[in-house]
Amino acid sequence: MHKAVSQEITSLHDLSAVDLIAGYRARQFSPSEVMEEVLAHVEAWEPHIKALYLLDPDAARAAAKASTDRWSQDEPAGCLDGVPATVKDNIATKGQPVPLGSASVTLTPAAADAPPAARLREAGAIIFAKTTMPDYGMLSSGLSSFHPLSRNPWDLRMNPGGSSAGAGAAAAAGYGPLHLGTDIGGSVRLPAAWCGLVGLKPSFGRVPIDPPYVGRVAGPMTRIVDDAALMMGVLSKPDRRDGTSLPPSDLNWKVVEKSPRKLRIGLMLDLDVGQPLEAPVREVVQRAAKAFESAGAVVTEIKGFLTREMLDGLDNFWRARLWDDLSKLSPEVRARTLPYILKWAERGASLSGVDVIRGFNVTMALRAAAAKLFHDLDYVISPTSPGVKFPAEFAGPTNDPDRPLEHITYTVPWNMADNPAISINGGYDADGFPIGVQIVGRRFDDLGVLGLAKAFEGLRGEQRPWPSVPAN
Repeated sequence: MHKAVSQEITSLHDLSAVDLIAGYRARQFSPSEVMEEVLAHVEAWEPHIKALYLLDPDAARAAAKASTDRWSQDEPAGCLDGVPATVKDNIATKGQPVPLGSASVTLTPAAADAPPAARLREAGAIIFAKTTMPDYGMLSSGLSSFHPLSRNPWDLRMNPGGSSAGAGAAAAAGYGPLHLGTDIGGSVRLPAAWCGLVGLKPSFGRVPIDPPYVGRVAGPMTRIVDDAALMMGVLSKPDRRDGTSLPPSDLNWKVVEKSPRKLRIGLMLDLDVGQPLEAPVREVVQRAAKAFESAGAVVTEIKGFLTREMLDGLDNFWRARLWDDLSKLSPEVRARTLPYILKWAERGASLSGVDVIRGFNVTMALRAAAAKLFHDLDYVISPTSPGVKFPAEFAGPTNDPDRPLEHITYTVPWNMADNPAISINGGYDADGFPIGVQIVGRRFDDLGVLGLAKAFEGLRGEQRPWPSVPAN
């Protein structure tokens, strides 16, 4: 196991985006100096974790020089000018292919930046690389038929999670402060939990995305809540390409710590479906609940509302959805898909129309159940994942295409119900591996979720040092 060693955060690549901007403004260092440190750090780490796709050092240096010139004239392009950032493989960037993590996808250069990438670039962020993902984003794993196997910096034998696999690994390893993932069932929050990060799934429609889909959002993956809020101020700006996006808002994304005092918080621990809750996860989440209670919140234990029938319905719906795409490929091309994913999707061919519509209707049932739950609650806290970790080579915690969704039972309801939900590190297991706590708010209360997460940063106790580059 790779052990983290104690180290002061003195390296530029470890600084938050908030601190980088302050440093640029004070002329303590330049975007070019920061980018050089990030690239050197990537060079040292990348052979071990394989987090990146399309790393372009020359373009990164050119963008950093342009940013340095702007800062030297006190004319930054935006609130992220000169801050290194990565975006996930499936978020289009102009002129680059979008493989969706799969060898069965034709590599065609994208005609334009997708909305989240466009907003980051407009704000001056330096998108120096894309990050890896599994085939079609349908695994909570770093396993892919196109990308090399991505590994977790906290323990190289373990999985970073997915589908925002490379983003999670890159953020934990210190590839700069800002990383962008996507989430349709937990794909931002799960790798955030397994990599010790802050991962926000915004309210559906808060961040314009292209192409849009039921429950699919883009969200920040960072080391601190303030950086996630900083990204949201940029990502939430409007884009007409997304017909499901919310109207433009004047939300102030400078997050203010939300006092837990008198908040009604539901503690969701035990579910009747999915992977059993492992003891270290239970202990960390219970400790988080007690911290909120000590700060004045009224915490009540509640039952989950996801059922076996609902989870199986979603599984059928997603199998059929992917099979629709794969069935259009020639057998030869289709066979390049990761075997696990291909086996999982093939069952979609035998589902009836009624089976599939029943699966889709689960999204409506979950929305109704979540609305009812929040009638008497302000927030819900829960595990992000029922399990602590799983091997790097696995396609998911169960590694079983017949039981593929057993680990998303705490995360997927909020995609279907459109609620904002954040994963934030709550503690560690006996080996020092991170364990995420999920905080969920009412629909559209993204600022409240960020504010409560920021309060938790001050309640959760001392954090372990971030992983350091392995000796060999």
